[in-house]
Amino acid sequence: MTIPSTIPSTFATRNRQLFDRGSRALAGKGIFGALLVFLVLCTANLSAQDYVDLFNFTGTPGGCCPQYSSVMAQGRDGNMYGITTTGGTSNLGTIFKITPAGTLTLLHSFDTTHGATPIGGLTLGVDGNLYGTTEFGGTLGFGTIFKITPAGVLTVLYNFTGTTDGGYPVAALIIGTDGNFYGTSHPGILFKFTSTGVFTAVAKIPSESYGPLVQARNGSFYGVTEFAGTNTLGTVFKVTGATSTTLYNFDGPHGEFPIGGLVEGSDGNLYGTTSAGGSANDGEIFRITPSGTLTVMVNFDHVNQLLSGYQTFAGLIAGSDGNLYGATIWGGFYGYGVIFEMTTSGAYTVLTSFDVNDGDGAYATPVEATSGSIFGLTSRGGTKLDGVVYRYDGSLPPFALLTTSAGLVGSTVGILGNGFSSASNVEFNGTPASFHVLSNTYMTATVPSGETGYVSVVTSSRTLLSNKIFKATPKMTAFSPTSGKVGDTITLSGTGFIQTTSITVGGVKVTSFTVSSDLQVTIRVPTGAKTGKIVLTTPGGNATGPGTFTVTH
Repeated sequence: MTIPSTIPSTFATRNRQLFDRGSRALAGKGIFGALLVFLVLCTANLSAQDYVDLFNFTGTPGGCCPQYSSVMAQGRDGNMYGITTTGGTSNLGTIFKITPAGTLTLLHSFDTTHGATPIGGLTLGVDGNLYGTTEFGGTLGFGTIFKITPAGVLTVLYNFTGTTDGGYPVAALIIGTDGNFYGTSHPGILFKFTSTGVFTAVAKIPSESYGPLVQARNGSFYGVTEFAGTNTLGTVFKVTGATSTTLYNFDGPHGEFPIGGLVEGSDGNLYGTTSAGGSANDGEIFRITPSGTLTVMVNFDHVNQLLSGYQTFAGLIAGSDGNLYGATIWGGFYGYGVIFEMTTSGAYTVLTSFDVNDGDGAYATPVEATSGSIFGLTSRGGTKLDGVVYRYDGSLPPFALLTTSAGLVGSTVGILGNGFSSASNVEFNGTPASFHVLSNTYMTATVPSGETGYVSVVTSSRTLLSNKIFKATPKMTAFSPTSGKVGDTITLSGTGFIQTTSITVGGVKVTSFTVSSDLQVTIRVPTGAKTGKIVLTTPGGNATGPGTFTVTH
């Protein structure tokens, strides 16, 4: 599909002609020329007033030149935390904190010993600390995994060895539904990492990946590689358990060299970008189903659709309004890229254009804060041409951000947002939960029952909904009796049972069961049942009973 430009090409050409004429007239006709140019600028970049250049990087000893993907993270304090790839006292990269209003604090300068050249970005841990990786440095030079407190105390948690663990990690970490961190390393290893420092290589993937992984609703991990595949033009891969599958090999016409990673859309499909390929070799936006069917949604085209932007290194945001947001590094009214919006059906809209004074080169993947504002980084532009931190204030609704997306009944879940000082109610899929407000931007809640669904927080000004579903994980602690014949009644005990959808005994589906409460389910041993495990399934996952149920005759 060709970009449905918000400004038709004939009108864009006419605008440029008017701009050129207006510039010449400005020299000879003063006020009239200035007014003409002003009107053209306003017409071509209607949303410029929503764009804020928050901070201009200054190089060494400050930060410089954030690269892809450089994902920022929102802290419990409502501030944004991020990295720069270079700059700092040793010119090996930095970690910074910035308020929504633009006050930046340099928290750490990398020094090789504690890592060097951070690229992927930061992730907020459930403990309130920020976690990330460096591509180089550490004890062996193959990179590190680190954590840093909001106050700036950095601890190296792991030093890559360049052996079975790979090395040179360039993607941000994510938190899986099991509470562990997941990431990738060179030359193509997907790993799991606990907050206590235990590293496990999970699976081999086609190549290294710059974009962060995404764990989809089905529990599998998905990602992209810039290269590799049958055409060496990049891949989309899937990892389930320890099994890695290449879902798609890019071929040029359907895109090539994906970098920014994937996001899960509101429709359950995955969306991403490529930095090249497509009908004009200017990159594209694509949709891929969890099973691997790829559809090109937008073809960038610098010849026919210059004002719409082209070439994307950054990944997409799944916005709180259900739409997708991203940035290009070229094109737009000033030639330095655009911020855009796209619906899941492919309707594309330019929101604003970058200009060199306020940012240029949006290689980094932006992030939506709980306020609804979009925060991001550029690698160039600004007063020193060393990049900027920007904020885009569109019309995205505020939301609640969960620090973990799954947990047992009775476990504690952290919630980020705004206006929590006046919070009066928290519900998990409509079930009230006990909660504790720690600040205006952070609170905790206790999972009340096995209700998988969205979390809502009621404040004096609005009701905030979580941007993702929380999965209440079921747990089976006992079943009684431990043996029986077909037709006998068995009682299952545990937590998280209220949304039970199916049960099997020895792999045979139970046809009759009764959910008595969130703590108890009764079943009848089905015809054909075999001695084996009892497995209960809810929208939050599976629970396997302790021990083996024996079928008697």
